[in-house]
Amino acid sequence: MAAEAADRPVAGLTGPAGLTGLAGLADERVDHRFKALPPDAQGLTVAALAAERRSLFTGGFTTPVLALSAESVEHNLALLETYAERHGLAFAPHGKTSMSPQLFARQLEYGAWGITAAVPHQARVYRAYGIQRIFLANELVDAAALRWLAGELDADPGFRFVCYVDSVRGVELMDEALRAAGASRPVDVVVELGAGEGARTGARTEADCAEVADAVGEAGSLRLVGVAGYEGEVPQASGERVRDWLRRLVALAAEFDARGRFAALEAGEPIVISAGGSAWFDAVADVFAEIPELSSPVLKLLRSGAYVSHDDGHYRHLTPFNRVPEEGALEPAFRLWAQVVSRPSPGQAFLNAGKRDAAYDLDLPVAQVVRSGRDGSVREASGIEITGLSDQHAWVRTADGAELEVGDWVGMGLSHPCTSFDKWQLIPLVAADGTVTDYIRTFF
Repeated sequence: MAAEAADRPVAGLTGPAGLTGLAGLADERVDHRFKALPPDAQGLTVAALAAERRSLFTGGFTTPVLALSAESVEHNLALLETYAERHGLAFAPHGKTSMSPQLFARQLEYGAWGITAAVPHQARVYRAYGIQRIFLANELVDAAALRWLAGELDADPGFRFVCYVDSVRGVELMDEALRAAGASRPVDVVVELGAGEGARTGARTEADCAEVADAVGEAGSLRLVGVAGYEGEVPQASGERVRDWLRRLVALAAEFDARGRFAALEAGEPIVISAGGSAWFDAVADVFAEIPELSSPVLKLLRSGAYVSHDDGHYRHLTPFNRVPEEGALEPAFRLWAQVVSRPSPGQAFLNAGKRDAAYDLDLPVAQVVRSGRDGSVREASGIEITGLSDQHAWVRTADGAELEVGDWVGMGLSHPCTSFDKWQLIPLVAADGTVTDYIRTFF
C-alpha cells in the first residue's frame, strides 16, 4: 500500500469517499469564525476558496496564520503505514491530536484500522463523519454518553467500539447505564494495566486487572476482548523500563487467555492487545513481536497520533525514529507565520502571535525563517529568539546585527501538535511553493 503513496492526492477536503460528510465541510462558508483567512473571501465556500489556489503570502491572508505542509503530511502518513505493515501492527491513530475528519479519512486510506478517542465528544465527532471503528482509551462511565453509544451500536451493526475498563466500580456503572438504555449489543472492553504506581490511569497490579476482568465477565452488557495500556506513563521511562512494562501487558493477555477470560469472543475473532503513544512505538513493535500463540489471533494495535504533523520540538526529540533512523524520519508539518508589529529597541521586537495562536505548554515556538516585508525574499532567522508569549504577542530577542524590521513575516516551528491544532478551526494546507491547496477543518 505504501508504494502507492506518491500517486495519492494531497490531503484535504477532496480526500477519499470512505467517510460521510466531507463534502459538507467543503460547502461551509468562509466568514469571521475562521481567523487569518482573506477578508475578501467572505461568503465563498471553502471549496471555492481552495480552488483559487491563493498564495499564503500574497493572497490576502492576515497574520498570524498557521500553515500545514501538504508534502510533510503525506510523507508522515505514508511512513507510519509502512512502519506498521513492516512490524505486523494494526494502527488506530489517536484522533485527539488533530480532531480533523479530513485527516482521519487520509489516515484510514493509509491503512489505519480505526481512530482512537479519549472522551465521548471526540467519539461523537468521529461518528458524525462515519468512522466505523473507534478505540476509546479511557474508562467510559458517563451515563449520557453510554446511552448515546448504545444507540449507535444498535443502529449500526457494522460499528465497532472498544474502550478501557480499569475498576470494578467502572464496570458496575457501565453495566447499569447500558442496561437502563436497553442496549442490545454488548460494549467491547479491554482491561487497562496501569504503567506503574503513581502513573496515570489503569489497574495497578495483575491481581487488580483480574478482578476487573471477572467483573466484566459477570456484566451482561460488556464483553472482554483484550488488554491495553499506555507505556508513555511508565515512571522514569527508559527503553528497558518500557519494554518490561510491555512484557507485563503481553503476559497479562496470555494469562487471561489461559484462564478462559476471552471466551465471549467468536471463533477466529482477535484478542486485542494495544499500546503505543508517539514516543515508544519502537519498543511496542519489539515486544509485540514476542507475543506467544494464543487461542485466537491477536490484533496488535498501535495508537500513536502526533505523527501526522510531527513537530519542531517535543516530538522531534522523542520520536522513536531517532533510535531507528534506518526506518525513516518524520517531517514537521506546522509553521506559524506572524508579523513584526513593533521593534522598540535594537535588541527587542514583538510579533502579532501569542498564546491564542501557538502551542506553548511544552516549548516556546522557534523562529526559523524571515520573509521580508519589502520584497518577499526569505532568509534564515539568524540571531532571532522567541523568549516568551503574551496572549497576542510573541516576545523576541534579537542579537546584534540581526535583520528584522516592522512588517517582516517570521515563520516559526512549533512544539506539541495537540495544542497547535486546537487553536485553529480552519488551517491552510500549503504546498512547498506557498500555494494554499486546501483547508483542514478541526472540531475541538
